[in-house]
Amino acid sequence: MSDSLPEAVAEADAVAPEVAAEVEAEDDPAAPAPLDVPRTATGHPEVDAGLDRLADADHLATDGHVEVYEDVHRGLRDALTALDARPGPPAPPRPYESRS
Repeated sequence: MSDSLPEAVAEADAVAPEVAAEVEAEDDPAAPAPLDVPRTATGHPEVDAGLDRLADADHLATDGHVEVYEDVHRGLRDALTALDARPGPPAPPRPYESRS
């Protein structure tokens, strides 16, 4: 009976690997942590999707942020370019200029 007691204590103290990893990450000050910067919706779906994509960097190490930032920058640049490409109202006709 005394032989089973150490095994029972060891099993009770054992932590699942995924739980142990979470605990270690919480204790590691260098581990990635969300910045919790509030993002306000703009009303433009393309821009809002880019801003939401920034949250993907929260769980990445610093060297992984570059890819996310570049992706968001590309998306925002494309959204701005699309605004310039949209045709506006036609320009008013120019008055006839006489050539005398």
